[in-house]
Amino acid sequence: MRAVGQFLDEPKALACVHCGLCLSACPTYLETGNENDSPRGRIYLMRAMQSGQLGVGSVPVRHMDLCLGCRACETACPSGVKYGTLLEETRAHIEQHHGRGLFQWVLRRFIIGQVFPFPWRLRLALLPVRVIRFLRLNFMLPKFAREMMELLPRSLVKSKLPIKRLARVGPKGQVGFVEGCVMQVMFGDTNESSVELLNRDGWDVYTPKGQGCCGALYAHSGQLAKARDCARRNIAAFEKQPLDAIIINAAGCGATLVEYGELLKNDPAWSERSKAFSGRVKDLVTWLEGSQFTVSGAGAKVTYHDACHLAHAQGIVKEPRELVKAKSGDGFVDLVESDLCCGSAGSYNLTEPEMANRLQARKVQNIIESGAEVVVTTNPGCLLQIQSGLRKASAHHIRAVHIADYLLEGGDVEG
Repeated sequence: MRAVGQFLDEPKALACVHCGLCLSACPTYLETGNENDSPRGRIYLMRAMQSGQLGVGSVPVRHMDLCLGCRACETACPSGVKYGTLLEETRAHIEQHHGRGLFQWVLRRFIIGQVFPFPWRLRLALLPVRVIRFLRLNFMLPKFAREMMELLPRSLVKSKLPIKRLARVGPKGQVGFVEGCVMQVMFGDTNESSVELLNRDGWDVYTPKGQGCCGALYAHSGQLAKARDCARRNIAAFEKQPLDAIIINAAGCGATLVEYGELLKNDPAWSERSKAFSGRVKDLVTWLEGSQFTVSGAGAKVTYHDACHLAHAQGIVKEPRELVKAKSGDGFVDLVESDLCCGSAGSYNLTEPEMANRLQARKVQNIIESGAEVVVTTNPGCLLQIQSGLRKASAHHIRAVHIADYLLEGGDVEG
């Protein structure tokens, strides 16, 4: 139990023994060399704010804002510090007690908070983008708007999934499918590929229309009450059908879905339901791997980028590589710093473009030096960030693709 007025789970913060093993895993520390931009340094700042030794001023807030929330530190930590939870609790405290400038307020509360989590609003917001691109008027926009536009894919494919799509063979059972917000607006074809893979392996796929945003953008920005509302809505939507699993193909969303139990642990009406829901959430790559998919085909040199919220937040590293290697054969090449954040980190590349660009350039350079012609990943944010970085580097010979689309390219999947 935490004392009245405390925002931080003190026992979780005290689990940090300040060994410093997290420093070499932290992207912002590697870039700045500033201890305050490391997980260890930020935990010191969190505890100082909690104790009252440090106010919620612009300096500590700046160091918290600069954190990607990639959770690479959790992978490196020998003490099992739940840094992601500590960060979300701290950001919730900051949002309550620290005033933002007008630009950051509009960006965080309106664009990110009121547009991205709602697919129909996101589609509407993207209409002017299409017009501007068609008329080639990008040069008339301010720098931040041009950078935001550069992140968007060149074509948008809307998801048109039915409520239920039956298995091609079997069926083995029924799984639920999470459409996502960005996924269903920008990567509808990837959602189609994901469901097709499941159908080919003998699974009926149920996609409830009552589902909504997973709540990740709210949780990462300190708006925990809204994140909890998202969790309750999704739990209720997926409870309507008996399901063997709830499948997600976006690593960032999955990392939040599996933590609904933690998010709603203090809500008596939803605590057990949230634990049951999170226990059924499976990333697509683990479900396919568990179903013994065999994928054949070889050709171009292929590498794999670890999405932070798959590798670090969920500990899923082996399964996607096995699928990519099965498809690429001898064409697979390792990527240096494959698990270092690309700079996307949810909405980070919008709120912190300077650091995001530095990490993007670092990631793209590693991809180019790998000699790969295809880079595969498992998260829409990573996909947008890497595609944008490849265009900036004029590396037009390299394609960045989602693993679901890659697995269906030029060959069949055997169940």
